[in-house]
Amino acid sequence: MRMLFRFLMVLTLSLTSVSLGSAGEDQGARARARQLGIEIGVLPPGPFNAITDVPGVEVGHFTLKDTPRFNTGITAILPHGGNLFHSKVPAAIVVGNGFGKLLGSTQVNELGELETPILLTGTLNVPRVADGLISYMLSLPEMEEVRSINPVVGETNDGYLSDIRARPLGEAEVRRAIADAGSGPVSLGAVGAGAGTVCFGFKGGIGSASRRLESEKGGWTVGVLVQSNFGGPLAISGLPSRIEGTPLGVFLEQHAAAAVTRPQTPDGSLMMVVATDAPLGHRNLRRMAQRSLYGMARTGGYGSNGSGDYAIAFSTHEGRRIRRGSQPAVMDRPVVDNEAMSGLFLAVTESVEEAILDSLFTATATRGFRGTVPAIPVEEVLLLTRATASGNE
Repeated sequence: MRMLFRFLMVLTLSLTSVSLGSAGEDQGARARARQLGIEIGVLPPGPFNAITDVPGVEVGHFTLKDTPRFNTGITAILPHGGNLFHSKVPAAIVVGNGFGKLLGSTQVNELGELETPILLTGTLNVPRVADGLISYMLSLPEMEEVRSINPVVGETNDGYLSDIRARPLGEAEVRRAIADAGSGPVSLGAVGAGAGTVCFGFKGGIGSASRRLESEKGGWTVGVLVQSNFGGPLAISGLPSRIEGTPLGVFLEQHAAAAVTRPQTPDGSLMMVVATDAPLGHRNLRRMAQRSLYGMARTGGYGSNGSGDYAIAFSTHEGRRIRRGSQPAVMDRPVVDNEAMSGLFLAVTESVEEAILDSLFTATATRGFRGTVPAIPVEEVLLLTRATASGNE
């Protein structure tokens, strides 16, 4: 009976499911969770369902793929298209588990502001990427007298799929990632800083999602971008935690196109970047960043001992910009009241959860420096989703 059931489900899938290649050029050959009928949460996404739905935010990638030695890169997040040093944005950083290297975090939290693009990369590339970011910033117009720059560079470890000790990224690659930045759809999966990451034993990468609040709740947009490289007991919204007595993640590993060769561990890291156009200062941005960890938990992550889990949140609201030397000592700025924050908290939680799943669903199997990591078997996820829905009717 079980074989017959699976045959019928495969037939149903072939007749009614969306094409796995319908994600469009920007997302590669694999579809996103929402395109596959897996809807996360209750709030509506923005038009791109990405961090770039927040006005002004741009994202760019540089990807180094030289199979099998290198699968690494840089992802750049720009809060706006101007010079961030002269037009800083309020920001906050939260540490879930601090086994990581987030350069620049102490000054962000001390002053509550961000003065460079946020760059994500592989662990041992952080110093070289940061140096490249400093050089880029100093080369901009009206920076001749600047004597201090606080580059913000985050990372996850891509040493299984890439020769991490070679540290191949520097200023030229930083400039290419920033030059690639745009405000439209965001390339997802095994690109940029996600080229060599692994998540729940499958190929991870870059994911993004967004949510919009109703006008009576502020009408603001929240967008998230993640670099996923962590583990735990995988959870996918709508699916049971065990299938035929087997944990969901293990069940999907058994149905992957290739054997999972990477040692199974919950250790790894997750970088989460949160943007909003709501007028927020450092304190409530920190509160939003904390909710990112709730979204991580909803996918099965729990911040293991060897995990570096960080969230960076910033506001693009024009009224919250910081322009040193051109503003009075006492400022009257717009600010969201605490009572209006709950919708933003929900938006962050849902966006992070969906962004993590998108990083899995859009990534492709990758052969790398120490082995091959398969993509999550999306077809099997769809079968389980339909079977679960049928069982609940």
